[in-house]
This record gives sequence, C-alpha cells and structure tokens, in this order.
Amino acid sequence: MTTIALEKDLVTSLMNKAVAAQKDYESFDQKAVDNIVKEVAFRLRDHSVALAKLAQEETGFGNATDKTTKNLFASEVLYNSIKNIKTVGIIEELEEKKMLKVAVPMGVVAALIPSTNPTSTTIYKSLLALKTRNAIILSPHPKALSAISETVKIIQSVLVDLDAPTDLVQVITEPSLEGTQALMSHPQTALILATGGEAMVRAAYSSGNPAIGVGPGNTPVLIEKSANINQAVSRIVSSKTFDNGTICASEQSLVIEELIKEDVLKELQTQDVYLMNKEESEKVGAFIMRENGAMNPEIVGKPAIAIAELSGITVPETTKILISEQTEISKENPYSREKLSPILALFTVKDTEEGIATCEALLRNEGAGHTAMIHSENDEIVREFGIRIPASRILVNTLAALGAIGGTTNLNPSLTLGCGSVGGSSLSENVHVAQLLNTNYVAYGVRD
Repeated sequence: MTTIALEKDLVTSLMNKAVAAQKDYESFDQKAVDNIVKEVAFRLRDHSVALAKLAQEETGFGNATDKTTKNLFASEVLYNSIKNIKTVGIIEELEEKKMLKVAVPMGVVAALIPSTNPTSTTIYKSLLALKTRNAIILSPHPKALSAISETVKIIQSVLVDLDAPTDLVQVITEPSLEGTQALMSHPQTALILATGGEAMVRAAYSSGNPAIGVGPGNTPVLIEKSANINQAVSRIVSSKTFDNGTICASEQSLVIEELIKEDVLKELQTQDVYLMNKEESEKVGAFIMRENGAMNPEIVGKPAIAIAELSGITVPETTKILISEQTEISKENPYSREKLSPILALFTVKDTEEGIATCEALLRNEGAGHTAMIHSENDEIVREFGIRIPASRILVNTLAALGAIGGTTNLNPSLTLGCGSVGGSSLSENVHVAQLLNTNYVAYGVRD
C-alpha cells in the first residue's frame, strides 16, 4: 500500500469516528454543551503551565512563561467571551422582522495546528468546536506533536468524565503532509481552520472544502509625532519580546517621523533595543532569510542574544531586540518581511503622509490584510490611517501581539485572524463562534 493510500485510510478512520461522535453530540441541549465547554476550559486552565513547558521544550520556540499566558488566554479569556452565547436551537427571535435564527453545527472541522503556538491554538480551536457542537480533527505540526497530543488527552479525559463522545476531539498521531492533505480534501470535512504557513493555507483553499485560512503577518508600526514616545516604545518592546515574537501579529517594522527619530532611538536604547550598524545588519539579514527566499526557521522564537550569536555578531547581554535601519521594501529584503523573532526594521519618513504610504507598502510587500499599528494622540490621523491601510486589524496605542488577538482590545478573543480578500482569506474577522456555525432563518411572510 502506498503512503498516500495509507494516510487516506488513517484519516478515514478518524473521520468515521468524528462523524459518529458529532451526530451524537448534535442532540445535546445548550445546558449540556455549556457544561462541557466550561469543564474543558477549566481543566485546560489548570494544566496551562505544564502544557506551556512541554510546548517550549519540544519546539524550542519562545518561553514557557509567555506560553502559559497564551494558554490562559485560550482557556480563560476565550471561555469568558463564549460562555453566554447561544449555539443550540433558536438563538435569536427578531419579532419586528418576523424571523427566527436557528443555530446548526457544521459537522467535522479539520484544524491545522502550528508549532509556534501549539497548545494555545489546540485549546482555542477545540473549545470553539465544542461550543458549536462540531467535532474536530487536529493536524499537528510534527515539531509540536507531543504537546498537541497531550492537550488533546486532557480534553478527552473531561469528555469521558462527562459521558460525552470522546471522539469529538481527535489528533493525527503520525503527522505528514499527505495526511493533512487527505484530511483537508476528505468529502466529510465540513470546514478547514488553517493556521500555518502560506503554502498550507493555499492548499486548504484549493482542497474543494470550505476553508478559513490566514496568511502571514508583517505588522508595520507608525510612530506619529504626537505619540507618547516612552509609552509607545515600552508597548512595542513588551509586545515584540512576548514569547520571543512568535505571534504573527507582533510588530515587524517601525516607521518613524524624522522629527521624533532621535527621541525614539534614545528611548529604544534605554529599553535594551540594540541598533545594529550596517555590517551587523548584513550578517543578521543573511541569517534571517534562506537562499530560496523563505524565513530561516532557526530564528523563530529565539531570544535576540541567541540570534546575534548565530549570526556572528556580538551584542550586550541585556539586549531584548535587534533593530536595523532600512530604506528598501522588497521581497529580497528580509527586514521588510515577517520575522517571527525579536528583530525589527526601522524606516524613517519625513512626515505622516509618507509614514502611511510606507506602512501600506510594507503590507503590500507581505502581510496584506493582517494587522497594522499606529501610536498617535491625534484622532484625525488615526482615522486617516484606518481608512487607508489594507489591514483587517488596525490597532491604536496598544501592544500589537496582544491587541490583534483581543487580549488588550475589544476584538473577539481569537488565535486565527482573518485577512480579508486582500490577504487571500475568506473573511476579515477574528475567528470566533459565529464562523463555526451555520445559521438557518425561519422567515414569515410579511408581503403578498
């Protein structure tokens, strides 16, 4: 039997069990569903530290402290945002329009889980599936298989305790490209939640099944002349170093007005950001990007000091972020693209108009539709920025990494961030409960 045929058989076995479990679960009432979601969330919360340590040790990305925060975000914060949402039966009565809205589960969700945020993404996608009475099959990144599998075991233990179908949440235990493709193209896959590399997201959309995929981030940050510089830099440093930059919405390029450049640089250096010279920038740049133009996985989630050492440069031991002054925006310049690590580019502009144009150019180069950031005390400029920038999340005076996912903003808590059509995505929202439900409309006649 060929590898492809074997993978299809394995996926079919998982799918058959998932379909049966989902059909059973579909009969559960709102109270039972809510209790399952609550108990799963609480159990995962209690294991957040252990799962974070496991994820960090297995992947080598980020740090356990920040991964714990992400696990708590995916369990506590997400749970609090969904616990009171109706997802069973008639969920809304529109008396004036003489219409009823009925929630209907989709079926079996195929979920791709990345190595950068393995346990938190598993928690997030599983809770959404359970809340919406869907089953879910997880396709894990091979580098994070143990951490993802352990998270699933914890979820299944709660399902057993509550007499719920255990096969509602399953994981492919021998991950492979063929297995993932078989899962995405399976005729009984109702929806694909694709969080991962650009190639995998494209494969999800070409699978023949409904898909929600998200592209790369490349968040530009405009520091406008009215900004509180100390506050802005502090937020940028906190955000960019969070889990060593593994959240795709984290800041990638600073765009600074010339008038305040000296003050911003001084504040960056005060907060342990190392400004590289031309030679150092070239060495780090050569390490960031492989010859084929792809990001070097060796930089992902590593501390700034480790990246400096691997690149062959020497920096102070207190260095939190490496920053490089740049002028070129292109696919060939790694500094103007996504860097899932504590590395920033710095672009100097003469005024706000050039700053907005530079942020737009950075997003058009990579990351269109994802996230952009502005630090400003001028509401008129904020509005202009919001109108012109091609990003689904345009954040103001916050931490980009945590603001985009709804941690420091009122956006829906989410670890799958739609990029809209400009970013090759089917939606522009933060994926939440509504995106995992079908809605049937009961409409009375009101006109002859």
